[in-house]
Amino acid sequence: MPTRRTVLNAALVTAGSGVFTGAALTPLMRRGEDAAAVEPAAANVDAPAVEKFKLRMPVPRVLTPYSTSDGVDRYRITMRTTQAEILPGLRTTVETYGGYFPGPVIRARSGRPVAITQRNSLDMPTSVHLHGSSVPAIDDGGPMETIAPGGSRLYTYPNQQSHASLWFHDHAHHMESEHVYRGLYGTYLLTDAEERSLPLPCGAHDVPVAIRDAQFDAAGQFVYVMGDFQNRTTLMANGVAYPRFEVAARKYRLRLLNSSNLRSFRLRLADGGEIVQIGSDGGLLTKPNPTDAVFLSPGERVDVVVDFSRYAVGTQLVLENTLLNGGPAEQLGQVMRFDVVRTATDHSEIPSVLRGLPPLPQPTAERTVVLSMDETGGANAKGYINGKTYDPDRVDDFIRHGASEVWTVTNTNRFVPHNIHLHLVQFRVLERNGQPPAPAEAGLKDTVMLMPGETVKLQATFDTYRGTYLYHCHLIDHAAMGMMAQFKVS
Repeated sequence: MPTRRTVLNAALVTAGSGVFTGAALTPLMRRGEDAAAVEPAAANVDAPAVEKFKLRMPVPRVLTPYSTSDGVDRYRITMRTTQAEILPGLRTTVETYGGYFPGPVIRARSGRPVAITQRNSLDMPTSVHLHGSSVPAIDDGGPMETIAPGGSRLYTYPNQQSHASLWFHDHAHHMESEHVYRGLYGTYLLTDAEERSLPLPCGAHDVPVAIRDAQFDAAGQFVYVMGDFQNRTTLMANGVAYPRFEVAARKYRLRLLNSSNLRSFRLRLADGGEIVQIGSDGGLLTKPNPTDAVFLSPGERVDVVVDFSRYAVGTQLVLENTLLNGGPAEQLGQVMRFDVVRTATDHSEIPSVLRGLPPLPQPTAERTVVLSMDETGGANAKGYINGKTYDPDRVDDFIRHGASEVWTVTNTNRFVPHNIHLHLVQFRVLERNGQPPAPAEAGLKDTVMLMPGETVKLQATFDTYRGTYLYHCHLIDHAAMGMMAQFKVS
């Protein structure tokens, strides 16, 4: 019997050369608080018990360009499998960029291009998307613009946008879900003079943290079933299950990313201590947002500062997740632990003003976007945008170059949450359910969550590149079952 991988491999190898063979994907449906389309479930093998906080949380490796000539930072990255210690004492096979799990970090500067030659040494086609970036359509990593096994592709990122905490991940249609689940994601930190002028924590005290869930079998290997939200109950931070992270008694900047396929998080310190949000998807907020918890749906980023100087050396402080969705609290309620191990001098500060954002232009057009998916189950359950599943040969929306549009996005499902991610642009949230956005959503965004029945109004300006781009649900299993559409800027 052919596997899902072998069927899709045949389809997407052809797609990489511009021809789509239309391989069928016929998932089933389970109902739950975060239900999604799934294939017939594999045996639910219990993972080994995990001793929490035994392993240290790794800090992702920052890559060095092999060339910086002509004002361009050039990298070579090979996608390949390797093994990583996610669960204490066990080795898990993972798919990686450059052999790094967690994925590597690329540090870039606004106005200075980055060129990355991505070579695919995996056994499946891939497509690399720089999430949150403004790039020419040819370099956007479209679902059908795949790299065949053994092939390579050059992606060029002009970086003609302001600072932002971006990330890159696979986007090969129908396979993006499994590839990201198995490890194909990394961090891309874009900075500019405005951000560098601020006295925020930096260097070793500026730490990317990717948080996600997974399911493992008894041997410690990933168990992947499309949409299997309920069984992905082991939490990871930077590629390690329930790690500990040693910190000094000073301020740290934590760049939080939700790299899960489906699961959202509400993160708080166990003592209810203050977390200061300073940024969102598209960079710094205009001013700090002191809070006791931050929310992250899949694909979203939240930039926070935690001041550990208020804790004595020897303190052990757990980062909790309070969004359990009916799952086991002993697995889903704790993410990682901060261990305060030393004192330190700290000259960093959180300014009262972080950046200025220009006033929104007068809108030139309005659009309505409806997100939905089948909630009745069955072998042909699919996801829809405006009643249609993704067709790579169809353009759904035509946008005039230079237009500033207001999109009213509604999740019409009764049980299933969705979010929406627009390629090419960072947008501003105007309203959520008719109310002004909360401080957490007051900055630049590229991904925004919608619970069942919710409506979000956003405004985006399309004044950079022309071409055809995606918008889709970034509960990435939903995208894999067809919840994607295309707009063309011309």
